[in-house]
Amino acid sequence: MKMVIGIVRPERTNAVLEALYHAEVRGLSMSRVQGHGGELDRVETYRGTRVQMGLSEKVRIEIAVSDEFVDPTVKALCDGARTGEVGDGKVFVIPLERVVRIRSGQEDKSAVTPVGS
Repeated sequence: MKMVIGIVRPERTNAVLEALYHAEVRGLSMSRVQGHGGELDRVETYRGTRVQMGLSEKVRIEIAVSDEFVDPTVKALCDGARTGEVGDGKVFVIPLERVVRIRSGQEDKSAVTPVGS
């Protein structure tokens, strides 16, 4: 089992969710985050004062998957998020030691498999 974490542009969120749906990847968590990667710092005007913005708005998508879903999940994240510009994001794949579905007590692979599959 792996935890796949995607950090993507907010405007690409719908395309990423659609790509994940078509890849039959279900069950995810999403949060808005700020970060700084390879993008150039941008300067904005706030109340007449120029302010250098060092952090960019991003969306963090976390998906716990069984091993056979790792590659389709990573591909869907990349396909949905890619614009070809600096700042498209990153995907991280991290091993998971244990997963427990709270409702049923199922563990590990059966806990990350969608209900009804």
